Amino acid sequence: MLRTRYAPSPTGFMHIGNLRTALFEYLIAKHEGGTFILRIEDTDQDRYVEGAADAIFETLRLTGLVFDEGPGVGGNYGPYIQSQRKADYLPHAKRLVQEGSAYYCFCDKDRLASLADDRGLAKYDRHCFSLTQDEIAAKLGANEPYVIRQLIPQGKTTFQDEVYGDITIDSTEMEDQILIKSDGMPTYNFANVVDDHTMEITHVVRGSEYLTSTPKYKLLYEALGWPVPIFVHLPLLQNDAGQKLGKRNGAISIPQLLEMGFLPSAIVNYAALLGWSPADNTEIFTLAELEKAFVAAKISKSPSTFDMKKLTWVNGEHVKKMPAGEYLTLALPYLKACVTKAGVDYSHLAAITQQRVSLVKECGELVDFIDALPEYDIELFTHKKMKTNPDVALETLKLAIKKLEILDTWDHTTVGEAITQIAEESGFSKGQFLWPIRTALSGKPTTPCGATEIAELLGKDESMARLAVGVAKLVE
Repeated sequence: MLRTRYAPSPTGFMHIGNLRTALFEYLIAKHEGGTFILRIEDTDQDRYVEGAADAIFETLRLTGLVFDEGPGVGGNYGPYIQSQRKADYLPHAKRLVQEGSAYYCFCDKDRLASLADDRGLAKYDRHCFSLTQDEIAAKLGANEPYVIRQLIPQGKTTFQDEVYGDITIDSTEMEDQILIKSDGMPTYNFANVVDDHTMEITHVVRGSEYLTSTPKYKLLYEALGWPVPIFVHLPLLQNDAGQKLGKRNGAISIPQLLEMGFLPSAIVNYAALLGWSPADNTEIFTLAELEKAFVAAKISKSPSTFDMKKLTWVNGEHVKKMPAGEYLTLALPYLKACVTKAGVDYSHLAAITQQRVSLVKECGELVDFIDALPEYDIELFTHKKMKTNPDVALETLKLAIKKLEILDTWDHTTVGEAITQIAEESGFSKGQFLWPIRTALSGKPTTPCGATEIAELLGKDESMARLAVGVAKLVE
């Protein structure tokens, strides 16, 4: 069975790049009916952040990325927290030492620092590889601190990636990386290999920045006599400046995006489009639809740029498709905060705003004119397409007031019929009446509904008063 794992380090909140990795792992598994696993990689205790693991659990829950195995869920391959698997790593590293694929290194920090070049970069010189067995035994017997390093063999190493094809790296470009640190904990790279094998992971999905380190992984698998998993490297995710998107370069955390008003479903949808697209170029998906449509073969090699405008558009499409009752529940607090007028039908306000907002929280601002007419400039009466300007607006508003003030019935249909009639009688177009009326009633450049609907929302008395204000502004 196909098995993938999302293996984050608990060092902070998940951002969009982290979510994309988790999502692609999830989709690769679910598309084939496989298993999606969560593993917390907390071996780097210096970077551990209290509460970060819980934040990861919560983000996955909110976005619907339910893991089949992992902390709190269990499974046959636990524990799923690396620090609880500490005893598993050293025996494998010592076996590599015994078989000549790794060696003990006793070099202290000062010696390692002395190897640095002018740029502060250092490549280990295999000083300890030449130690005799007696020297090693003596140092171990004296409890000298040590690390275990992987011995990189001479030659070239090639591996196949599902996205980038065959990748070949010469051994001269690889350093003898540390497998076991001086505190007995495994490094990230070594723990990955051991855990992925032990948990029978079939597909390893990660960012393309790890392409050059993957040969080391392959060499470890081969040295340990284990099958090499399928590698899927994701294209670089960058910010507007072309830098790798990360916590240091403007990556917004998922909790922040949720706080800004983005829907979990839209965030997931947008994350899927960062380096992947379906054959038919569809862009709006539910998670269930993504599970059916997603194939790794359509992952791009080209970098993807996080675009807040595109995310906002995707969110708006999800808002539009949302069931009316669900939208009303989310919109109600914002509508009530902006419209306090007695007798307001909030379900109607929700209905007229749902197709007009990109973020649900914007709905209140669209209809806040109901409570009070905002200050506005008479230039709002100008509309080139409607062929209206302040002078035309003054004339049409005066005519409209005379026609509307005698109406006994006040609803959008009656008001609309009256405006149609006066337009036919006056020689002005219907639009030359509707635009000034809408402007005078709302005081806004955009509204979620037209002039006659606004008139019905406000009622006759308030509508006539606002039309009179409009005339007064235009006369000044």
